[in-house]
Amino acid sequence: MENDLLQVCEVRLTYKSHIKASQRYVVTSSEDAYKLLRGQYDDDTLEYKEYFKVVLLSTASKVLGVVTISEGGVIGTVVDVKQILQAAILANATGILLSHNHPSMNAKPSEEDRRMTRKIEEAAKIMQIRVMDHIIVCDESYYSFKDEGLL
Repeated sequence: MENDLLQVCEVRLTYKSHIKASQRYVVTSSEDAYKLLRGQYDDDTLEYKEYFKVVLLSTASKVLGVVTISEGGVIGTVVDVKQILQAAILANATGILLSHNHPSMNAKPSEEDRRMTRKIEEAAKIMQIRVMDHIIVCDESYYSFKDEGLL
């Protein structure tokens, strides 16, 4: 009985890159980020439901990976800050790009979008991870928090 109390679950975290560092996409502007992100959203569901995705970046702004954090409904999706930071830490990312789409195709951020961005930025800062931008993706346009001075 005493030995049963000492048994614990094993936690195994892995990150495997199949792309050489020299071949990774580099994000130097919001336009670069939009081009990358637009390809990460399914055209068939872009106007149907909201997704929240995170681009994981190296210190040289090279893309380490893109992670879908959540998918929701027409008016929103739940974003778990712990999942964002877990993915960033797992990939040894020093920067992250936040992204979500607006099914309405109105790229303007809501007050909730602004609050969520600040919350994620504060949490990431503790882990020495920079939020480089938050891109709201629409079919033919985007909104950059960085370009608009909100980051």
